[in-house]
Amino acid sequence: MTTSELSSCLYNMNTESSPRLLSLDIFRGATVALMILVNNAGDSKHKYPQLNHSKWHGFTLTDLVFPCFLFMVGVSVVFALDKKKAILTDHKKIIADAFRRMTLLILISWAILLFLKHDIPADIESYQAKISYLAAHLRIPGVLQRIAVVFFIVSLLYLKTDQRFRSYLLIIILLGYYIILCFIPAPGLTYPSLEPETNWGAWLDQLILGTGHLYKVTWDPEGLLSTLPSIATCLLGVQAGSWLKRKDIDTGAKVSWMFVYGITAIVLGLFWDIFFPINKKLWTSSFVLYTGGMAIAALALIYWLVDIQGRKRFTWPFVVFGRNALAAYILSDIIRAVFNMVPVGGMGGMEFIQTRLISTLFSSPYNASLAGSLLFVLLCWLPMYWLYLKKIIIKV
Repeated sequence: MTTSELSSCLYNMNTESSPRLLSLDIFRGATVALMILVNNAGDSKHKYPQLNHSKWHGFTLTDLVFPCFLFMVGVSVVFALDKKKAILTDHKKIIADAFRRMTLLILISWAILLFLKHDIPADIESYQAKISYLAAHLRIPGVLQRIAVVFFIVSLLYLKTDQRFRSYLLIIILLGYYIILCFIPAPGLTYPSLEPETNWGAWLDQLILGTGHLYKVTWDPEGLLSTLPSIATCLLGVQAGSWLKRKDIDTGAKVSWMFVYGITAIVLGLFWDIFFPINKKLWTSSFVLYTGGMAIAALALIYWLVDIQGRKRFTWPFVVFGRNALAAYILSDIIRAVFNMVPVGGMGGMEFIQTRLISTLFSSPYNASLAGSLLFVLLCWLPMYWLYLKKIIIKV
């Protein structure tokens, strides 16, 4: 088997001999649609509360999006690598391809930040000075970067370990992260802290990455230490994918076990919240269980409705996004950046559309903002629909 053949199989379940599970595309598509919606407000000053991340401790619908995406990465790893893991005793080619994907995703993210999202002060004129400024202010961590790193690490774990090891590792990560953040003071402190600038994650990011390369200067919601519990989120997806792939139990038993596992995780997450608050920016252990349980239960419900009961009406818009989920997310960043580069009426293109067109149609600024977000989702959906019609799946 050649490297190109292996590459064509990763994240592409069309190559599986078993029937394609439409529920996976629907879940992934709904997740990326919601991710684009909450990331691209028509008017950022007038967003409904559930379309904003929680300020610190707490939970909103928006906080569910990223863990669901990482959860589906874990599910996809199982479907992409299951046969390859069994057929090939030497996994070097698969690992090399996974490493290439990780590197390419990170480079794409940095390219978007450098060339499309960074504003350079007007007093910096020379080309060399601009390059130096961008290099000094490039945000190193980020959403795509975390997806890439977690995908690679979980791929290695799936190839080289069994489910029992991964289950123990999941528990160790959650408990270890809890102990580090809640019982061990970060250097310079006399008490453990969960505050934004004084927890272990912030200290580690400042030490290794420096303040010029973080989203919030002194801390980053996708920082180094919180990548550990995000791996745990992805491992929950691996567990769910492994259940769905099993042929020794019937579909009803799969759904039942997924519901039980999901609800149990939700309850444990809510109980742990008493001691270790649910917090997306810290990616706390309670957050992993709470959101992971929701993802498992939601996937079980969609699997039962669509793949078992055959209720597929009105699902195809999500399938369109689901077939090219990562491409849709990357495209959303590019579309917004390009529109805002084009000045119209003394403002960026997206702002002009929102303030001069959409806002005039609504009496409520919150409804106008939501309408602008939905329009942007549609704008991203249309090229994905063309790819869907052409049966093109873009793989990074």
